[in-house]
Amino acid sequence: MRIVFMGTPDFAVGTLEALIEAGHEVIGVVTQPDKPKGRGKTLMPTPVKEVALRNQISVYQPKKVRETEFTETLRRLAPDVIVVAAFGQIITREILDIPRFGCINVHASLLPAYRGAAPIQWAVINGEKESGVTIMQMDEGLDTGDMIDKVVVPLAEDETGGSLFDKLSQAGARLCVKVLRDLEEGKAVREKQPEESTTPYASMISKKMGEVDWRRSAKSIEQLIRGLDPWPSAYTKLQGKTLKLWKAQVLQENVTNAAPGEVVKVEKDTFYIQTGEGILKMKEVQLEGKKRMDTAAFLRGFNLSPGERLG
Repeated sequence: MRIVFMGTPDFAVGTLEALIEAGHEVIGVVTQPDKPKGRGKTLMPTPVKEVALRNQISVYQPKKVRETEFTETLRRLAPDVIVVAAFGQIITREILDIPRFGCINVHASLLPAYRGAAPIQWAVINGEKESGVTIMQMDEGLDTGDMIDKVVVPLAEDETGGSLFDKLSQAGARLCVKVLRDLEEGKAVREKQPEESTTPYASMISKKMGEVDWRRSAKSIEQLIRGLDPWPSAYTKLQGKTLKLWKAQVLQENVTNAAPGEVVKVEKDTFYIQTGEGILKMKEVQLEGKKRMDTAAFLRGFNLSPGERLG
């Protein structure tokens, strides 16, 4: 099939590579404009652009895809289908109507659950037991189009936002190739979504979200830690410095009269923090200006005592 691919971050890379390997004719890749990074503010290509250039595929980087000039460019390309995966812009009705098979989206949740920009992180933060990928026929709504196919991916007990990201990227790539084959052979079956999502909207993740409220339960804080790994990370304050929290274990007991955020015990290789419900046993942290390390290494270089308050 003649495909125009729209995607930007690492999540979309697997799908683009799978389309190329499957022998489809990727006639163009549309991705977000390059952004400055690092101290030198050097313009860096998106991960999807890097793959396209390696495969000698034409790259388009419009600031807004809704601009008439770019819409006309897509019409001239005359794709059979447009595949969208974590692109980052709203697709207009004019674009949706261009390909004969329309536009399909690789969405990292089991729709109608977790519509929105950050379904992967929210699945971990909310303690879901499974997630997955849905391929849908795009419409003008936000993740509301008809579902074509989906694959379920179980979450491990220690699942992080990063590890689930990798699993769903690979699962989505395989599923997309299958769906394109079904579309071409006339086997694809579309299922209409209910109007309401079955979960809260999966809003974008911000750095501020990582600030731990120690009045919450140990379980919910531990899920937040995993969901925001590797970015933006959960964090708290310790003696005026930012302490990132990377790994923890939930203990159901409580220490009488200890306040939420209080260090209730310090051992050679770990320390324990009282929460609003239960205790967190810390396993991996990162103090401001230092590398990520296990708590044993952290405690060898930092004097922490019971009674210390975090946050």
